[in-house]
Amino acid sequence: MSEHQEIENLLNETRTFAPTKEFSSHAIAQPDIYDHAKKDRLEFWADRANELHWHKPFTEVLDFSNAPFAKWFSDGELNISYNCLDRHVEAGWGKRVALFFEGEPGDTKVYTYLDLLQAVKKAANVLIKMGVEPGDRVAIYLPMIPEAIIAMQAVARIGAVHSVVFGGFSADSLASRIQDAGAKVVITADGGYRKGKASALKPAVDSALDGDKCPSVEHVLVVKRTGQDVSWDSARDLWWEEQLQSVDTEHEARGFNAEHPLFILYTSGTTGKPKGILHTTGGYLTQAAFTHKNVFDLHEGQDIYWCTADVGWITGHSYVAYGPLANGATQVIYEGTPDTPDWGRWWDIIQKYHVSIFYTAPTAIRSFMKLGDGVVSHYDLSSIRVLGSVGEPINPEAWMWYRNVIGSGKAPIVDTWWQTETGAIMVSPLPGITSTKPGSAQVPLPGIEMAILDEQGNQVGPGHGGYLAVTEPWPSMLRGIWGDPERFKETYWSRFEGVYFAGDGAKFDKDGDLWLLGRVDDVMNISGHRLSTAEIESALVAHPYVAEAAVVGAADETTGQAVVAFVILMKEKLAELGSEADTSKILRDHVAKEIGPIAKPRTIFVVSELPKTRSGKIMRRLLKDVAEDRPIGDVTTLADTSVMDNISSKIDSGAND
Repeated sequence: MSEHQEIENLLNETRTFAPTKEFSSHAIAQPDIYDHAKKDRLEFWADRANELHWHKPFTEVLDFSNAPFAKWFSDGELNISYNCLDRHVEAGWGKRVALFFEGEPGDTKVYTYLDLLQAVKKAANVLIKMGVEPGDRVAIYLPMIPEAIIAMQAVARIGAVHSVVFGGFSADSLASRIQDAGAKVVITADGGYRKGKASALKPAVDSALDGDKCPSVEHVLVVKRTGQDVSWDSARDLWWEEQLQSVDTEHEARGFNAEHPLFILYTSGTTGKPKGILHTTGGYLTQAAFTHKNVFDLHEGQDIYWCTADVGWITGHSYVAYGPLANGATQVIYEGTPDTPDWGRWWDIIQKYHVSIFYTAPTAIRSFMKLGDGVVSHYDLSSIRVLGSVGEPINPEAWMWYRNVIGSGKAPIVDTWWQTETGAIMVSPLPGITSTKPGSAQVPLPGIEMAILDEQGNQVGPGHGGYLAVTEPWPSMLRGIWGDPERFKETYWSRFEGVYFAGDGAKFDKDGDLWLLGRVDDVMNISGHRLSTAEIESALVAHPYVAEAAVVGAADETTGQAVVAFVILMKEKLAELGSEADTSKILRDHVAKEIGPIAKPRTIFVVSELPKTRSGKIMRRLLKDVAEDRPIGDVTTLADTSVMDNISSKIDSGAND
């Protein structure tokens, strides 16, 4: 490796999987879709937008004259709830199942499109009765239950703006989001079920609103889910069920401007203050609906779709609450965790509902992989025909396990890259067209223009790494950071003139396929060499001993930074292993062989679990705290806060090399 080498992913993946002729012949997306988009990109997106219902048709596709603030279809008017519900019922699909709900305790409920429309109409009337008007903000803090989707649809239906806060966030996190958005109403529940127990939610809302911390809030609407006792402010709190029974069942959805605000979704910022990412209506729904239909090869009225994401995250917005419903899909939603009552729960749900399209995170895939094939072998997963991956790069070995064990060696995998900020999928294979490659996100979707740039903003060639950028506006792009236009420009548009910098490192391989290298702040500088944490993690997981790995850079007096790895070992391999010191040496030597001596971890910690949020993302900043021997930071967003205690105590005891 040269001293000035750019960011590189040195994995040379040669395995490819072409779509079968049978799949291609029935695929929604056909090869000419790329030519259509390349010939006239704006016309392509206009055609996609016209697949929706417009109360007032648009005449202008894109106005980017006030860059970086874009306007898509801005003289048109539509209603997102009408597009997701009313038009399907009016087309005669009212009896089609919209949602199969599976509660963690085993309770179930089925909503047809007509059922869902009626519930949303009543919820909309409740909000109007409370004084919520177009443009007002409504905070939603709910478990993954049908009421969460109903609430989002109802808020959008009346032209208000929702801010969904993940139910795992603390009272302080909730309060800061309510304050920043100036929310008028909070919709919550007494609690939800998680890991076999009723988990309270209402107390966090009470704490967030305590005193005069959130003066904008006038009412709290509470869903009765668990039956837990809750404190009650009779001047502020209202039961969801009682309010729905007290209002009219009819509500006419009126059109709103395509650039009318739809939602604010908070994501972490480097300053510590969350960023309120703002999305609007027309462009967002256009790209969410198009990508959901084409990336997942959705056959309307035939497929059963399941995305495991919570609505508290952007994936739950675009690929649970909006995209699937806009396409008239039948989908499954599940309240709880994949290990309750045991690790067979997800596969039991797939078997029960005959799920044909399954979309989840690499972290979850690796969790099952480390348990061994036996955890799924006695379930019938033959209904699956498309698999999806989202949230972070998926290493090739996990990709292969997913294909072979969950997809029976035949289901195409769509490894999707996108962000809260992009609103919808930007990079993905298209099943039926793309020959897939394990670990690669493949190619930008039709209508999306992207490049990989060097430090000076020049495009790099195949085989070289750099900074992933979007070079042309796209319909579902964020419209700003709520209340902070300067931060929007500084965060996303200042690194390279005129283009959106995604914050990720990437590489095109010799075939032109895209490889994600993780966040650029996850790139380490080892003695002047720039190495991707994702690259080293992939090398570790490629070893048969390793089920999962997380890599961080730790300060080092000699090299500037040193590689520190945390690994979970394969359950069935434990009997073969010697001491942890021996295992660490084997794995360090393996990384040196796969990548080069410069990438060899200084230290490898063998752990039983990694710190993850409830959405499955590894909190590497906490591991960096351990690696640099400093106090552990905030753990409130972790799914299991005890994980860091276990890691710290094991390391303090000197159990690792």
